[in-house]
Amino acid sequence: MNQEKLILVVNDDGVTAPGIKALVEAVSHLGRVIVVAPDAPQSGMGHAITIGSPLRLEKVDLFKGIETYQCSGTPADCVKLAIDKVLHRKPDLCVSGINHGSNASINVIYSGTMSAAIEAAIDGIPSVGFSLLDYDFDADFSASKHFVTKVAERVLQHGLPLNSLLNVNIPKLNLNEIKGMKVCRQAYANWVEEFDERRDPRGKKYFWLTGKFESNDKAEDTDEWALANGFVSVVPVQFDLTAHQHIAAITKILID
Repeated sequence: MNQEKLILVVNDDGVTAPGIKALVEAVSHLGRVIVVAPDAPQSGMGHAITIGSPLRLEKVDLFKGIETYQCSGTPADCVKLAIDKVLHRKPDLCVSGINHGSNASINVIYSGTMSAAIEAAIDGIPSVGFSLLDYDFDADFSASKHFVTKVAERVLQHGLPLNSLLNVNIPKLNLNEIKGMKVCRQAYANWVEEFDERRDPRGKKYFWLTGKFESNDKAEDTDEWALANGFVSVVPVQFDLTAHQHIAAITKILID
């Protein structure tokens, strides 16, 4: 007898965000779904974990028929706690999101959404992070749900290569306007940033981080190209950060 599939749902926008509700709805028919998510927004936290203070984990009633917990920690904390204290076994799939806003290109480095998925993948769990290119709290997730279900079904059926996961970004388009999915590479791009300096009522300085996203990578095999041209971008991600192609060159510089 086949065991029911166990699916862990996490995010970084917080357990009450509309995106995680859409994610739960998109995968709830595929197995037993358990949600463990931050109790407040944790965007931009990257792969931070909590080591200097205790973590709180509280069961909440947010999604009908779905066991749900809110955690005081980061997205990566949520995955760690879920596996050790809630699930008591590795899930068959971890899905993270649906993030409000892009996690394409360099954004994957800063993303709490993707870091939750990466944390699960490090533990050998097939994992996918989903993002919609719409920062609006009231964003329309109907097209996103279609692609979440499609990707989740395929990953549950076939798995993923060891030590990898998927970064899926969905353009802000109606379902009938999206041309399909394109497996591609991460575009080479970056944020051009500056700090807006201000003063508080006591005259002390404070700063707001501002900036704009710039990409000079115009190749047609990138996530940014796919999204700009009406495709859902799917980027295979690895957490081995070794630049394997440069080992010989660095050896020549330092050793030979």
